[in-house]
Amino acid sequence: MTDAPHTAARVLVAGIGNLFLSDDGFGPEAVRRLAAEGGLPPQVRVVDYGIRGMHLAYDLLDGYDALVLVDAYPGGGAPGEVTVLRIGPEDLGTGEFDAHGMNPVAVLANLDQLGGTLPLTFLVGCTPAGVEEGIGLSEAVGRAVPEAVQAVHTLVRQLVPAVPTTSVKSAELRRS
Repeated sequence: MTDAPHTAARVLVAGIGNLFLSDDGFGPEAVRRLAAEGGLPPQVRVVDYGIRGMHLAYDLLDGYDALVLVDAYPGGGAPGEVTVLRIGPEDLGTGEFDAHGMNPVAVLANLDQLGGTLPLTFLVGCTPAGVEEGIGLSEAVGRAVPEAVQAVHTLVRQLVPAVPTTSVKSAELRRS
């Protein structure tokens, strides 16, 4: 687990992925469960962006101090392996921004063109078994969702340490 050395006043947790491409739907499923479970501080906003990169880009212009992306991550591990990475500007390079798609690297790399800056950013990623057409996660990736939810909770505790979590469902899940 990567340490979060800074505290953040506002955190955006973004589920990313295409529900129609099997394990690519990992991010939306993980944030759906995270929101249903609740227990996050009020400064944390949980959103299922799916493949709507432009919405994520514009939401980041609202001045979030930290971003936690939850997405399928082809990191070379076994299917279902959860990885937590800190992402900085040097990790992004460049990418062509597509207003109708979701390439997280392109969204984050081009944020400055919209007048924003990259907040402290983490990825909670899961190695997919496959991203072919189909609805539903593979067994391995489905089993990894609770681990990813726990990883997000751990990051949030590191990012927002002074605010106790609440027992009510404080997370908001939106699909704009």
